Amino acid sequence: MISTQKKIAPVAAILLLASIIGFFNYQIMLDFYAEQFVFPKSIRSADYAVITTRDDTFKTSDGVILGADIHKPVGLDKAPTILIRIPFNNTLRNRLRSDIIGRFWAKRGYAVVVQGTRGRYRSNGEFYPAIYEAQDGREALEWLQKQSWFNGQLAMWGGSAFGHTQWAVSGLEGLSPDVHAIQIVSTDYYSTFHPGGAFALESALYWALISPPDADRSTSIEEIKAGANGWPLIEADNRGLQNVKFFDDWVSHQNRDDYWLQIDGINRAQNIDAPILLFAGWFDPFLPTMLRDFKTLISENNNEKAQESRLIIGPYGHAREIEIGGVDVNETYRIASLEPVLRWFDHWLADDPQGASAGPKVKIYVMGENIWRNENEWPLARTVYTPYYLSTSGTLSLSPAAEEMHVFEYSYDPNNPVLTNGGAMLGPRSGMEQQTPPENRSDILWFQSDVLDADMEVTGPISAILHIETDRTNTDFTVKLVDVFADGRAYNITDGIIRQNYNPGIPTEITIELSATSYLFKKGHRIRVDVSSSNFPRFDRNSNTGQNPAYEMNPIVAHQKLFVSQNHRSQIIFPVIPR
Repeated sequence: MISTQKKIAPVAAILLLASIIGFFNYQIMLDFYAEQFVFPKSIRSADYAVITTRDDTFKTSDGVILGADIHKPVGLDKAPTILIRIPFNNTLRNRLRSDIIGRFWAKRGYAVVVQGTRGRYRSNGEFYPAIYEAQDGREALEWLQKQSWFNGQLAMWGGSAFGHTQWAVSGLEGLSPDVHAIQIVSTDYYSTFHPGGAFALESALYWALISPPDADRSTSIEEIKAGANGWPLIEADNRGLQNVKFFDDWVSHQNRDDYWLQIDGINRAQNIDAPILLFAGWFDPFLPTMLRDFKTLISENNNEKAQESRLIIGPYGHAREIEIGGVDVNETYRIASLEPVLRWFDHWLADDPQGASAGPKVKIYVMGENIWRNENEWPLARTVYTPYYLSTSGTLSLSPAAEEMHVFEYSYDPNNPVLTNGGAMLGPRSGMEQQTPPENRSDILWFQSDVLDADMEVTGPISAILHIETDRTNTDFTVKLVDVFADGRAYNITDGIIRQNYNPGIPTEITIELSATSYLFKKGHRIRVDVSSSNFPRFDRNSNTGQNPAYEMNPIVAHQKLFVSQNHRSQIIFPVIPR
């Protein structure tokens, strides 16, 4: 799932030419490129030459051959090892990427094993994301223990699907790694793909379209739209490309059952016995569950090393850069995600661990202000949780609504949903995007603050408490937080959804959890909150029938109400950071 195309693709032709001229020149150019363009100059210097082999394989207990590339520092009989288990095709580009990173670390005294997961790279067997990683990972660790060059110290690195390979082997007695660096993935696939009870359609569909069973491929916005637009939901992969078994399973397993247990395990963040450097993005769909993992590591895990875990959150989608307010902030994902890793591994595994700092407990990028900032905890201890109330006049106010009741009404038609425009998704459409005026649709209720007379920083978890009513037994409600610039442009900051059962015609209080953020609303801007019942295809459409959403073919309209009064304090609670 992770791509370095933006930085590495421009030199692919040169590296190909070097490989044709000779393997020695190929290695020289790989190392030169890594030192000059991939890793920052602040990283410690290289001490070793490197030998790379590609013929290391072992057979799993069920007969699957897993192949690996191994990069070893010349002159070290035994070395601490970094294991990377990748779910990618065996292509030139992927070999270049893994060789650049593997050789960079090997030049600094680590043996680096880049192993294909089942059905990918040079490994055979059935490709299916996440299902096989606990068993295959355990056997890979057992194989590693027997290698003559392994000194008994082990780190693991990777993000997304190959970050999950780390969680899958965490806490194995006598085998588990000594330290981890995990990017943009969590212990909780279930909640990531079923947020708030809905289904993360665009994320799941994008994954299915780029990783069908035979081999990874590229996809397009047209394929995503073709797949998403139609009923039933479970055939979205077929409409976009072909039937993909894991997509069907993700759609049809709507509850946290044994299927998800195979992937997520039990209390992995609570039971892990090693420190983790977690690297996340504000517009990555795994962020909410990564933040729960970090909280568990720090406050619920009894292992002292696990409590030394670190968290970095940057201005990224899923392994991709984003624009902030329409501006490229020049924060390259690949460099930022690699820069702290060597120091982190050195801190825990090098002969002189005091020589490398573990880094700040928490490091966040404050969007809007566009700066990195070190913190001591998450959420921030100085947070002032501040409710902004939805008013009868359509404004956001620090004061509750007047005594009299006001009812806002709209109709939600699943065949005419509010279309997604930015957000935390897998794929190229994630991030901050300029929003269309909400007054263009009758099924969006929007509430806007007065012009801010001072900067206002919102950093942390955000929740909306709404008093609603519906005429359907099951429906959705959505909330989107928007920054309205002084010139009228508006950009999405974060959003959330809730899907649940209702007693039709009965007023109900609901709480919608929005994904956490760190954002500076600037003086002269306005804060807007949009309330609706769809955000498609970031989330699938609720058919409003109460039937199985995977197979529903005949959606119906839901009539929704939002109550605002002294006794019905519909509000959004901001984590305001005093300045």
